Amino acid sequence: MKKFVFVVAPKVFRDEEYIEPKIILEQAGVEVTTASTVVGEIYGKIKIKANSQILVKDISVKNFDGIFFVGGGGASVYFEDEVAHTIAKKFYNEGKIISAICIAPVILAKSGLLKNKKATVFPDGADILIQNGVNYTAKPIEVDGRIVTGNGPQVAKEFANELLKLL
Repeated sequence: MKKFVFVVAPKVFRDEEYIEPKIILEQAGVEVTTASTVVGEIYGKIKIKANSQILVKDISVKNFDGIFFVGGGGASVYFEDEVAHTIAKKFYNEGKIISAICIAPVILAKSGLLKNKKATVFPDGADILIQNGVNYTAKPIEVDGRIVTGNGPQVAKEFANELLKLL
């Protein structure tokens, strides 16, 4: 069974960007684990309450086939988070899937993973990607090797299908 870990902010994550990919992956037989800065209840921007099973710092790369950073304003808690950056780099170095949607590609850009790679982001994050050496494409979804980025909640379903293709 394939396994994915979703890294989600404890508050103000984008509901659709969490729930739509989770449903699509689980329907395809992928086990999804939710990680955050807290264990227990986490809160979406609109109405979703979800359950974080593990802390981000406790993510073991060997236990998963990919990592997904969920967007929404709350994702900014990971922009300068060295633990999140290190985990993303470990996934990359192990040949696994790295993905982020909405504003969350900023996390990958600030970790250095997107340097000289094609990526997209919610328009508010475009300058940050460019400043970090990213080939910003402004496309709804961008796939560069094993890295998938999306620009917002409207592409959440298509984004999840791109992850399934890579799995």
